[in-house]
Amino acid sequence: MSKERLYLFDTTLRDGQQTQGVQFSTTEKLQIAQALDALGVDHIEGGWPGANPTDSAFFDEAPKTRATMTAFGMTKRKGISAENDDVLAAVINANTPAVCLVGKTHEFHVKTALGIELDENTDNIARSFAYLKAQGREAIFDAEHFFDGYKANPSYALEAIKAAYDNGARWIALCDTNGGTLPADVGRITAEVIAAGIPGDHLGIHTHNDTENAVACSLAAVDAGARQIQGTLNGLGERCGNANLVTLIPILLLKEPYASKFETGVPADALQNISRTSRMLDEILNRVPQKQAAFVGSSAFAHKAGLHASAILKDPTTYEHIEPSLVGNERVIPMSNQAGQSNLRRRLESAGIEVAPKDPALGRILDRIKVRESDGYSYDTAQASFELLARDELGLMPDLFEVKRYRVTVERRKNKRDQMVSLSEAVVVVKVNGEKKLSVSESMDETGGDRGPVNALSKALAKDLGPYQSMIDDMHLVDFKVRITQGGVEAVTRVIIDYEDGQGNRWSTVGVSANIVDASFEALLDGIRWKILRDIFAQKLL
Repeated sequence: MSKERLYLFDTTLRDGQQTQGVQFSTTEKLQIAQALDALGVDHIEGGWPGANPTDSAFFDEAPKTRATMTAFGMTKRKGISAENDDVLAAVINANTPAVCLVGKTHEFHVKTALGIELDENTDNIARSFAYLKAQGREAIFDAEHFFDGYKANPSYALEAIKAAYDNGARWIALCDTNGGTLPADVGRITAEVIAAGIPGDHLGIHTHNDTENAVACSLAAVDAGARQIQGTLNGLGERCGNANLVTLIPILLLKEPYASKFETGVPADALQNISRTSRMLDEILNRVPQKQAAFVGSSAFAHKAGLHASAILKDPTTYEHIEPSLVGNERVIPMSNQAGQSNLRRRLESAGIEVAPKDPALGRILDRIKVRESDGYSYDTAQASFELLARDELGLMPDLFEVKRYRVTVERRKNKRDQMVSLSEAVVVVKVNGEKKLSVSESMDETGGDRGPVNALSKALAKDLGPYQSMIDDMHLVDFKVRITQGGVEAVTRVIIDYEDGQGNRWSTVGVSANIVDASFEALLDGIRWKILRDIFAQKLL
């Protein structure tokens, strides 16, 4: 039995850009478009040409893609022909093979927002899509506020979308614009639209996540017969976001009944890159990836409880619904004071360290972890620091380099414009292969602003490590978290630092001290040591 084709329409570059605090540059939009094309979506909605310089520039420079590049606009305005509407002309002039137009389908919005009669709105929709058809473009209608409009006046909501369909729209996307419709209603209304005469293979679904149901609503529409899903990477979008394609795509490819019933344009090898694609977008946005994101989060396949880890050792399906590598993720066995020897052995195995089940070193490592966590350390997420601790206890930690001393100064002074500014400077002395090396770094960025003492320390520590320098040149800090674990005059500071390298590998370290700079330096030191150690073993240098 052949599979039905299900089409994926990505609107990250348009609807996703409406996220508060998000503004893509043209270069970033081009980068995201290429990643989307590699993933295998069918349509890439690049933006609204003419609405802003960035979107217009994107369409001027848009790369050739396997996916159908799509320009977004709106149906023609009141009192203007489609041929003479300059807003519609800008969309046509983007020269994309597909055009998506948004139009009102809720009588309340037609009369209130547009200030026109229902029949005039219907005529505007019909003439707009007839014009697109005459231009030879694949036409998509985003039926704005459709579900709310259907509940208020089903006959008019159907009349509006039929005006688009009858005049050449290839896809009618039913939009839950306010994000308040629940899955049962989405499924019921989608089925009623199909029964009213618009085939399911011409219906799409566009949901928002205001009730945390955007993915469920999209699946409900597919179950009812819709065959196009609109969404965004990482669920970007206005207010609470859009349907998250990073979640939907693995569901469609890996979960029943969708895996057996449908095929998409996303091949298995592209699915294995979806975690990296998700993190790439976060990197562009300068956001920390959500650890508990389904499928792609760093905690999506983390097993903290000793009972769980013991079962995972026997059969991963006991506590995992899919194999992590299918989506480019990996299994994590966090270490904490709740850990048992099963957890510990599994975590050591994942780091390439084989220890016999009865080895007394296992007990010593667990004891050491428990003591250190009572002092404020947390190895739950700081996997790199845990591995270094374990290797040290097992006598497997090579002598890479030694920090002899470091100093950090923060100076507050007036600049040439008589403004008070800060300047942090760090001096680090390390001993590598018997040779002392002194490094000095300031924390000033390209704008002349002070990035702080930890930044200065990081730069100084990673400035000259002799034979190891090439191993750390591509690593950078992704996130820096500080927590006071004990209040009052005896306050203890815990610092967690997340890193990433040029290949997209991530790791985390922890440092604890009553002095925030000392805690930060400890975490920085662990981060560099772990990266060097990993590369050494990868190159079989030890």
